Amino acid sequence: MQKSKKFIWQLYPSFLLLVLLTLVATGWYAGRSMRSFYMTQIRQDLVSQAHLLTDLFAHLLEPLRQEELDRRCKEIGAKVPTRITVILPNGKVVGDSEALPAEMENHGGRPEIQQAMKGAEGSAIRFSGTLRQRMLYVAIPIFDQAAIKGVTRISIATGAIDRQLRSLQFRIALGGVIIAILASLVCLAISRRITRPIEAMRQGAARYAQGDLSHRLHPPGTLELAGLAEAMNQMAHELERRIQAVVRQRNETQAVLSSMAEGVIALNPEECIMDLNQAAARLLSRSMDFLRGRSIQEVMRNRDLHHMVRETLSEGTRTGGDITLYQYGEQIFSTHCTSLRDPGGAPLGVLLVINDVTQLRRLENMRSDFAANVSHEIKTPLTAIQGFVETLLHGSVDDPAQIHRFLGIIEKHVRRLSVIIDDLMHLSRLEQDPDARRLTMEMGPVTEVIHTAVGLCRSKADEKEIVLRVTCEEGLEAVMDTELMEQAVVNLLDNAIKYSPAKSRIEVEARQADAQIVIRVRDEGMGIAAKHLPRLFERFYRVDKARSRNLGGTGLGLAIVKHIIQVHGGEVTVESTQGRGSTFTLRFPENSGLSPERRFEA
Repeated sequence: MQKSKKFIWQLYPSFLLLVLLTLVATGWYAGRSMRSFYMTQIRQDLVSQAHLLTDLFAHLLEPLRQEELDRRCKEIGAKVPTRITVILPNGKVVGDSEALPAEMENHGGRPEIQQAMKGAEGSAIRFSGTLRQRMLYVAIPIFDQAAIKGVTRISIATGAIDRQLRSLQFRIALGGVIIAILASLVCLAISRRITRPIEAMRQGAARYAQGDLSHRLHPPGTLELAGLAEAMNQMAHELERRIQAVVRQRNETQAVLSSMAEGVIALNPEECIMDLNQAAARLLSRSMDFLRGRSIQEVMRNRDLHHMVRETLSEGTRTGGDITLYQYGEQIFSTHCTSLRDPGGAPLGVLLVINDVTQLRRLENMRSDFAANVSHEIKTPLTAIQGFVETLLHGSVDDPAQIHRFLGIIEKHVRRLSVIIDDLMHLSRLEQDPDARRLTMEMGPVTEVIHTAVGLCRSKADEKEIVLRVTCEEGLEAVMDTELMEQAVVNLLDNAIKYSPAKSRIEVEARQADAQIVIRVRDEGMGIAAKHLPRLFERFYRVDKARSRNLGGTGLGLAIVKHIIQVHGGEVTVESTQGRGSTFTLRFPENSGLSPERRFEA
């Protein structure tokens, strides 16, 4: 590839070459013209001299007086820088200013002699063998009554002429060099004057290319370049205005996309990600830079989603539905695919909108399970009550002992219904909106809470000969709702007693750790399988449903514990191994920042 040059170094040599060619051509033509002019003038001078000598030599040829003629030639030749020769019509030399005629050859064959013999002026330039140099010869005839009696030839050496011409040409060349130097400076100045505004516009265009559209070009003095500068300024202004509009629109679009909770992904026809918003990157647990350019098959591995994308690409229809991903645990996404088109309507790819509905679907399943469990838990005792009441109403039983047994069963199921309803109402109060829920939070001793709960459960433990062991740091206090915290500990102890074997041991521990209160209830019961632990605190969830009902559990105790500890800003966890018992742990802040005995809306 040819290397680019600056415009000045293309323009300046062109100007300089044009000037030099003009000077050389002018010098050459002037030298040739001057030489021609100079030779013409010398020739005319020689002709004039020849005419003067012809009149002098004419009377010496008729009759021929050779010696006197030769002597006259030598006398005249000694006074002038020319050579004088007289030749007879037969070519014989009879007089010469430089040599002896007898020693000279016949000159009848010389071109200038032949022309003179015809009655005309003859001239020639050639090398002289006698004088050993180039000579200019001029010959004219000598007439005697219209008859040619001889020829007078005047010659001069061209070396002197050449020396004078070379001297003159040297002066011309020297003047040409001086003119060329001056012309080169003028050309350089003109080139700079022409290229300076062009260079300024180039630099301005470079600044435009770098994004500095606020720069403006100064219009040069040339009308055409001034028009170009004005056009470039107008272009920069228009580009700046349009880019600002595009940037503003892009920022608005980015702000909208960034503010969306839904993930938005733009796919090209090859099903690769062109762009996405922060919500999409967050839902996919990857950075935006990592996801751009990757195929949707690599990022979201779900056959239904891939089918939806291909269907939208091929048919342009809108598709959607729930998909489940297992890349980072179970995630359920509500997806919508629509065709992505440019302003002209040409397809560009697919716009994929995803929304994480994992928690929503789980809540829906929990609500469905809750409704089913509530109806089952309530329907079972109601069915029993209805059956026994109908039996009593129809008088099918006359035995007072049997009637008393039926009424006892009815009373048992009524109490069970009452417990379920009380627990449901308690949960409802805990789950109420903050505006409707009011708790009494006060600084109180944790030890008293633990001992009170243990005291309430001791009778049940004594029935199974279970040892309750309490370990609590002295002076341990926390900001809490004492009644709710007692109920949480009671529920944990009640569960531990129900599912622990007789003559076992239950440990209750309370201590402080990193500005938190930690309460643990550890039993030696049957333990819980790992698959049940994530759902253990859901309403009505039972590990062993038949045994739980036989033991009188409602399935709401642990759910109540979870909500109580949550309103205290803490959490409940469980660790369990089948056959080795379970450990339930309550953690909540020692001081939630609330002043003692202050009622607040949690």
